[in-house]
Amino acid sequence: MKIQAAVVREKAGPFIIEQVDLDEPKAGEVLVRMVATGLCHTDLVARAQFLPVPLPAVFGHEGSGIVESVGPGVTKVKAGDHVVMSYLYCGTCPSCKKGIPSWCLNFLPSNFAGVRSDGSTTMKKGGQAIHGSFFGQSSFGAYALASERNVVKVQDDVPLEILGPLGCGIQTGAGGVINSLQARPGSSIAVFGVGSVGLVAVMAAYASGCTTIIAVDVVPARLKVALEMGATHTIDSNTVDPVEEIRKITGGGVEYSLECAGIPKVLRQAVDALTWGGVCGLIGVAPMGAEVSLDMQNILNGRAVKGIVEGDSNPDVFIPQLIELYKRGRLPFDRIMTFYPFEQINQAAEDSENGKTLKAVLRFS
Repeated sequence: MKIQAAVVREKAGPFIIEQVDLDEPKAGEVLVRMVATGLCHTDLVARAQFLPVPLPAVFGHEGSGIVESVGPGVTKVKAGDHVVMSYLYCGTCPSCKKGIPSWCLNFLPSNFAGVRSDGSTTMKKGGQAIHGSFFGQSSFGAYALASERNVVKVQDDVPLEILGPLGCGIQTGAGGVINSLQARPGSSIAVFGVGSVGLVAVMAAYASGCTTIIAVDVVPARLKVALEMGATHTIDSNTVDPVEEIRKITGGGVEYSLECAGIPKVLRQAVDALTWGGVCGLIGVAPMGAEVSLDMQNILNGRAVKGIVEGDSNPDVFIPQLIELYKRGRLPFDRIMTFYPFEQINQAAEDSENGKTLKAVLRFS
């Protein structure tokens, strides 16, 4: 079928809306008519080729929509169902069999290769292959072709247009606190970098009962929003040493920290800000090969660093839980969203990169 999709044809190039041919769903696949899709930092770093996705490509991995049709063998969803699309996992490796799909040993090829597992592309234009299958969906198009594994059926009592980012950014920030760190009621946490993922982490920390929630950033406007989302303290790390300030606030350090910026210097600060026995979760995506230096004695004193992918979540389980938290008013993630028509994708990307927009969401007519 012919669809409109935003194609990136060169490194760091613009999103070009073109008509492309999208395959009909094969065995195990689900065709989704798009309602909305979040624009995530990962889409932008893939466009910049910090992540080696072959071009030309269609990105997008926070899609929500309505099932149009399904391929042979699909039983999880049917035409007309409301769905959120998340990351793709193989379902057969040891991690997947243990019920930890975010640790899938085939995560990189499943989500970044730009092709199906059999090497075929889902899209083309004329005789040219267009690389789709980004996170098993490539949702920057009027329709997306997903796998039965990475679609999550949701009820229709919450607007689909706000649910797409649950597939990546929101489940990452919330899951980092709830699943990965398992932050306890009454505990302390510092979130370094309060863009969209960090702000959701602040919300989740508040929902989890943390009583000291410190937001660290260099953008005062973001820190103001963090206070509205549940932060008890904010630190502008452009003006003060965040580690010293956190130690002053807590009397020695926080029990948990999250690094959401993908900057080695910030990761070092997030580790140094921990109290004895504290855990730092790394969420931020750095360029391939980025290294960090840590104080070995500091780590020896019971501190730990934990890498986090997709909030250590099983989307089929966690996304419905996040929707329930939203419905109960405990995770108001829609308050950080700004909506754009799909045709304004380049403006949305620019506003996201310069910090004008916290969470851009593209809506399809």
